[in-house]
Amino acid sequence: MMQRLSVSKWSRRFSALFWDGVAALLVLGLIVFLAQASSDFMQPLVESEHDVISLDPSALPEYALRTSLRMLLAMVLSLLFTFTYATWAAKSRRAEQILIPLLDILQSVPILGFISITVVFFLSFAPGKMLGAELASIFAIFTSQAWNMAFSFYQSLHTVPRELDEVSRSFRLSPWMRFWKLEVPFAMPALIWNMMMSMSGSWFFVVASEAISVGDTIVTLPGIGSYIALAIDQRDLGAVGWAIAVMLIVILIYDQLLFRPLVAWADRFRFEQEAGVPPPHSWVLTVLRRSQWVAFTTALFAKIWCWTYQRSQQPAWKAGFSWKKTEVNLKPWVDWLWYGMIAVVCVAISWKITFFVLQEVALAEVGTAVFLGFITMIRVFVLITVASVIWVPVGVWLGLRPGAARIAQPIAQFMAAFPANLLFPLAVYGIVTLQLDPDIWLSPLMILGTQWYILFNVIAGASTIPGELRDISANLGVRGWLWWRRIALPAVFPFYMTGVITASGGSWNASIVAEIVSWGNTTLQAHGLGAYITEATVAGDFHRVVLGIAVMSAFVVMINRLFWRPLYVLAERKFRLG
Repeated sequence: MMQRLSVSKWSRRFSALFWDGVAALLVLGLIVFLAQASSDFMQPLVESEHDVISLDPSALPEYALRTSLRMLLAMVLSLLFTFTYATWAAKSRRAEQILIPLLDILQSVPILGFISITVVFFLSFAPGKMLGAELASIFAIFTSQAWNMAFSFYQSLHTVPRELDEVSRSFRLSPWMRFWKLEVPFAMPALIWNMMMSMSGSWFFVVASEAISVGDTIVTLPGIGSYIALAIDQRDLGAVGWAIAVMLIVILIYDQLLFRPLVAWADRFRFEQEAGVPPPHSWVLTVLRRSQWVAFTTALFAKIWCWTYQRSQQPAWKAGFSWKKTEVNLKPWVDWLWYGMIAVVCVAISWKITFFVLQEVALAEVGTAVFLGFITMIRVFVLITVASVIWVPVGVWLGLRPGAARIAQPIAQFMAAFPANLLFPLAVYGIVTLQLDPDIWLSPLMILGTQWYILFNVIAGASTIPGELRDISANLGVRGWLWWRRIALPAVFPFYMTGVITASGGSWNASIVAEIVSWGNTTLQAHGLGAYITEATVAGDFHRVVLGIAVMSAFVVMINRLFWRPLYVLAERKFRLG
């Protein structure tokens, strides 16, 4: 008996040491990864891409390491931006009136046109060093990740179930603890799916952010994006194939080491846990949970958290504190002052833009730009409708089947990460060979990279449908279109609105590169505002660039305010869980 207990004791010790060793290897591997990828940040800046990039496939692992670090750092910045910007917009009525339209514009305005300006700004931090160019590249990738995540978190804060809100007030949680104990956990499942989409969508910006034009020179950073850019420039299809293969490997590594553990961890925060359904599994999360070293570190963090909680306690009379209530009780003249300040700023900016544009552009051309904006708007609406018809049913089906979703997750991530510009040669060849109309057949290129926002958000929404609701519908025989109309579509509608608004804004942005495509000496152009901005950018005509961006911003704000925003308000008022 004593021998059996001794064997069991040594077995437990060996098991604990084993899991501690595996966890230590994972953490140390992450440290080595960060140290190796950031080792050249202070190296001298090299401007010629041929001196920096080699199309030898053996160089791709190092390039993948550097690109991965940039994307991870951009993701950290995006999370910080999301937790501050989206929270401020959701908690403050006046801030919401400015921040949300600004977010609509930021996700739609072609940031790629301003990369050269940001490079000059960041290069001033470290003259002659790679660090400035690295910061500019990380900022460009950040602009492809942050907007989608901010919209997701903002939507979640507005759809917190009423009973959970009442419980938090009953426990007299301070605003700080309410944020971390209720709002962030409730938003986490949907936010993680949007993090996946943001990480995948940033691959398109990687190609542009690692080979940036500054005046007559090109600042090139070692990475998969610059590798792809050089391969396209030299028409090396073999190198393009190697780059795509490495992208697939990197996405699978991301899936196993980052997103699958996050999905499994966030399952504990689901609004409803269904009995009999196995939770998501991740071997990385299992290793971390079984490690005593990680448990000790977590316990230390928990003590710090408890100390933060005690410091954030408020008197009982402040327990019901709400920024919105405070603002509602303010005197009306404060609102009038606020709106007056906004009006003055808007008039001043509008006058400045008008004066700058009309210096070189006739009024008739302004009308032409507006007409081209209508053409691009029609394309965006048609493409969003087609993508919704295709991906909403697929997303609901995957969201209700966790096993299928785990299989489809890396596939969807790879499809979302596939740079659309790699398909331009195929599109040009097909349109020229079959003598097709570019105005019609170039349009799908606008939605290739943005349709996945709809799919990922619908999957996140369908996965939150309570099991009791599904059981009741099955017992009552609710099937077919009635089930979609009464159960599925209302449940995923708030999540769908987040995805469709982001997809719409991304499609406007993508029109810059999709309405004019080229391969070799062949160039095809469709009529639209994106092509107008691209032509002005190539010609260095900043007056027409500003005109095109101003018209695009006006269209985006008008569509969001008159069409998408009312539907968004309907979703958070009528179709929230509770």
